Amino acid sequence: MNFVKELTWRGMVHNIMPGTEDLLQKEKTVAYIGIDPTADSLHIGHLAGVMMLKHFQTCGHTPIALLGGATGMIGDPSGKSKERNLLDFDTLMKNQQAIKNQLLKFLDFSGENPAEIVNNYDWMSKFGFLEFIREVGKHISVNYMMAKDSVKKRMSSESDKSAEGLSFTEFSYQLVQGYDFLHLYNEKNCKLQMGGSDQWGNITTGTELIRRKSGGKAYALTCPLITKADGGKFGKTETGNIWLDPEKTSPYEFYQFWLNTSDADAEKYIKIFTSLSQNEIENLIEKHKEAPHTRLLQNTLSKELTVTVHGKQNYDDSVEASKILFGKGTKEVLEKLNEKTFNDIFSGVPTFEVEKEDFTSGINIITLLVEKTGIFKSNGELRRLMKDNGLSINQQKEQNSDLSIDKSFLVNDKNIVVRQGKKKYFIIKTK
Repeated sequence: MNFVKELTWRGMVHNIMPGTEDLLQKEKTVAYIGIDPTADSLHIGHLAGVMMLKHFQTCGHTPIALLGGATGMIGDPSGKSKERNLLDFDTLMKNQQAIKNQLLKFLDFSGENPAEIVNNYDWMSKFGFLEFIREVGKHISVNYMMAKDSVKKRMSSESDKSAEGLSFTEFSYQLVQGYDFLHLYNEKNCKLQMGGSDQWGNITTGTELIRRKSGGKAYALTCPLITKADGGKFGKTETGNIWLDPEKTSPYEFYQFWLNTSDADAEKYIKIFTSLSQNEIENLIEKHKEAPHTRLLQNTLSKELTVTVHGKQNYDDSVEASKILFGKGTKEVLEKLNEKTFNDIFSGVPTFEVEKEDFTSGINIITLLVEKTGIFKSNGELRRLMKDNGLSINQQKEQNSDLSIDKSFLVNDKNIVVRQGKKKYFIIKTK
């Protein structure tokens, strides 16, 4: 497979250095992408880069994921308006291990052409400051560094009194990243660095350093920064980033993010974030346009990514859980939900608090729903609803007005789900 052509039809090429495609067609090549381990999980903003590595490996080349244990201690100014917090060594090492485990879901580290993970702290920690500025700094002029867009943008912001400007620490970032490329070029025969379009300046500093230090030829390829069709930032919700760690973003919430994308976004994202072939994707797009109400693209996208990141069981559970708000989920599904997923599903649903002790001996259903919570205005209203089979407790229809609600009804030992009709929900939460 031709890697550049593969990325091109997927809409994943922004800038490419001349000669890159010829190199990849001529020989099996090593390429890397850098990931700063500034959190103990990847988020979906990282996925475009990860998928570039995956496609690179599928096309027969060797991918390297470089975790920036050293550069994570500095902070990349690219695309930033202010300096990020610097992390200590122990935190970075913890983050690195977590990210390694997530990369295993996308890349093959054990086959005939195994991917590799490296950490630039392993070589940067051996450099003294004087040695670094002599061996690296003298080969790249300040004029060259100042011409980079990431630097110019931050320098120009210094006229804004509220802006922090650019620290020397951040200014030196492109030298450190450039040396990473030189090190991998020398040690791993790595001739290509890839990344997001905001990394072009840092990547080309590496190619220039290789040229000046060793006389070698290295290459660069970047993909566009992913945005939504409306111009909004990709991967952000009201609650923040969508993480790959299930403790930060539940599998249900992860699944729902992809399921709720617009048609235009789904058509773009399915090319970028899945390994489905061009024929498969073109057929899906055609079928989706014939019957957009079936949301075929969104359903396929959410399945492909949720299964990859969280496994088939979590995907199946998320599909079942998503039925709850449409009145189709069962009591058994409800009881399987962990607390985070429960809260994700019922976010924004009216919630009423009741003392947990009140359930010790049981509360009459009408007393609970009328007097204790005020969910219903009167006994008569509730009785009529029950008689018409319009009340459900924890996804089960209830018509018995003498029913006693005790602790056995509590989901996750703290919640009761009340449904009026098919889709109107209320949550009773114990305190």
